[in-house]
Amino acid sequence: MKKILEKLRDDKEYYGGVGRDYLSNSDIGTLLSNPSMFGVPREDNVNFAKGRLFHQLILEPEKAKHTLETKIVECNSRNTIKYKNFLDDNNLEIALLKKESDNILNLHKTMIGNIDFWNLIYSDKSEFEKPMIKEIGGAMWKGKADIVGEDYVLDIKTTSDINKFKWSARTYNYDSQAYIYQTLFDKPMTFLVIDKNTHVLGMYTPSEDFIERGMNKVRDAVEVYKKFFSKKPTHNIESYYINEEL
Repeated sequence: MKKILEKLRDDKEYYGGVGRDYLSNSDIGTLLSNPSMFGVPREDNVNFAKGRLFHQLILEPEKAKHTLETKIVECNSRNTIKYKNFLDDNNLEIALLKKESDNILNLHKTMIGNIDFWNLIYSDKSEFEKPMIKEIGGAMWKGKADIVGEDYVLDIKTTSDINKFKWSARTYNYDSQAYIYQTLFDKPMTFLVIDKNTHVLGMYTPSEDFIERGMNKVRDAVEVYKKFFSKKPTHNIESYYINEEL
């Protein structure tokens, strides 16, 4: 297990190597809504790139420095020759515009500028990007926590409307993430959130109902996984359809 966890620290292994042997929270939405897409790699996009830079600034400053030096282009739109030439010259699929990276730098400054957030993120016991694997509900799961403290797990999020985060957290399966990560690390989870537009901060602690809802999603996802994708599936994925009462 120790050797596997060391490998999972590497993002290439986590997402495309040994990590493919495990389910993760990112599989929940696919298994529950469109299981035919299970295992299909997701294309990179601008929102992923923004989220990576924000996390790198807080957790992996050396990677953030590299991103800021090599993956930022000074132009106002992606519909320009300058942007397309930048991608070609640097062999990139996605680059951030300077105005976008500037906003992310400001988001980072706001979050770490709050003393309560700083103390939680950078406590003496904090470990960043820590992987873990465990059997949950009859399947093997993986997770890589943003921050593991002495008695808590933290996940950093951005949102387009923090006043709706309680509801969007369910839509984006943060409930199942909380259940999975609390089970993996045996510590309660807290979400540290910043509004991308207003820069308002929020600290969200999952309720028992939130965790239970996440547990139910995991149970249902495992059932779908075993049905179609286990070593001994009982059904062919081509037979999948939605059957609900209106």
